[in-house]
Amino acid sequence: MKILILCTGNSCRSQMAHGFLESFDKRLTVRSAGTEASGKLNARAVAAMKEIGIDISHHVSDSVDKYVDEEWDYVITVCSGANENCPVFPGKVNRRLHIGFDDPSHATGTDEFIRSEFVRVREEIKSAFCKLYKEEIMPKKTIGFFEKYLTVWVALGILVGIGIGHFVGDGIEVISGLEISRVNIPVAILIWLMIYPMMLQVDFGSIKKIGKKPKAVVWTLIINWAIKPFTMAFFAWIFFDKLYAAWIDPELAGEYIAGAIILGAAPCTAMVFVWSYLTDGDPNYTLVQVSVNDLIILVLFIPIVGLLLGITDVIIPYDTLVASVVIFVVVPLVAGVITQRILLHRRGIKWFREVFLPRLKPVSVVALLVTLVLLFAFQGQNILSNPLIILLAAVPLVIQTYFIFFLAWFGGRKLKLSHAVCSPAAMIGASNFFELAVAVAIALFGLQSPAALVTVVGVLVEVPVMLSLVAFANRNRY
Repeated sequence: MKILILCTGNSCRSQMAHGFLESFDKRLTVRSAGTEASGKLNARAVAAMKEIGIDISHHVSDSVDKYVDEEWDYVITVCSGANENCPVFPGKVNRRLHIGFDDPSHATGTDEFIRSEFVRVREEIKSAFCKLYKEEIMPKKTIGFFEKYLTVWVALGILVGIGIGHFVGDGIEVISGLEISRVNIPVAILIWLMIYPMMLQVDFGSIKKIGKKPKAVVWTLIINWAIKPFTMAFFAWIFFDKLYAAWIDPELAGEYIAGAIILGAAPCTAMVFVWSYLTDGDPNYTLVQVSVNDLIILVLFIPIVGLLLGITDVIIPYDTLVASVVIFVVVPLVAGVITQRILLHRRGIKWFREVFLPRLKPVSVVALLVTLVLLFAFQGQNILSNPLIILLAAVPLVIQTYFIFFLAWFGGRKLKLSHAVCSPAAMIGASNFFELAVAVAIALFGLQSPAALVTVVGVLVEVPVMLSLVAFANRNRY
């Protein structure tokens, strides 16, 4: 999209508006010009923009004549109609707008007063152009059919699974008994099929870019590994051990807490790309953040889960935990890297991203839904005897999601992270790698365990909660 911003001198207001639009969306082609171009930028305007992290010092003050022969989607005049004549653009334009602002370069008085006028006009320009961008210019993002209705598919999987469990009865034990070292073979295959496509997207080369914006990656790691697992354990303990004591057997409360801890220790890998896209996040930097977290999982997931389960007095077989991480993280990660390198070498990155990955996606979708059906078939009798448990399990998970998101969001803004980086960073912290959590919970506690049930409830509530956070991020774009 091409946008031309006009005023008279093209040294102040139009330049600030130009800078804001480019900061909102780097895909826009934005130019500014004036009917009586001064040939240089106003130093106070440059300084005012630099205060909020936008550098316009490289802009050039151009004459409108330079752009007359081009076609524009928008031409926006920013002069104040009361005191000056707004430029008339004779070229071809799809939409003309006028958004008037006072010219702060005409301010007189003390240096402090003049500076305050530049700040005032800057904030007025930011507010007006942000509103324009969100309401008219910003491309309307859409979510894929499966992702959009994931909660519906999960709910259907739950109903089908519970129905199978009810009508088949003890016959379901035949499948649940297919285990090796406490790992159920059918479920392990299904979960591997879910995780492998995600690992194909890990780009180790992108990790080299950390040095360009280390602050955002460090903040993501602090949220995901120093805060999130511990707050999840806290909320789970408060609800399952204390507030729910009247509804949950104290002997089972520990396993519900364990499921929440496992879920909280696994930061999102795949769905975060969807959330980043919907909030106009930087896709390349999102990939960096996800790739780093995937590698950190290899190092920190086991000790953090072991530590928190130990604190909550849950006995944990470390050999099973280590085996789970190897089976469900290391093996698909290695397989994904090998597959990625072979296909990139033979077919190229365009084919890999636009043909291969979309073709593989249904495999992951089907595996997820079949896994949910099996899990709830195994859990069917427990749920029918206590249907309230799904609602009870959802409450601390929802509270944790909102808490971590807002902590990451406002902390990122305090650190002066751009919207395109802060938004996906907050989304990564808020959402979970539920495929890994489900796999580990099953391996440690069994298919019919409360821990496995909690991780699946996490899948159920994640999409509607995350979509509400996407809406919040888009409403509060900065």
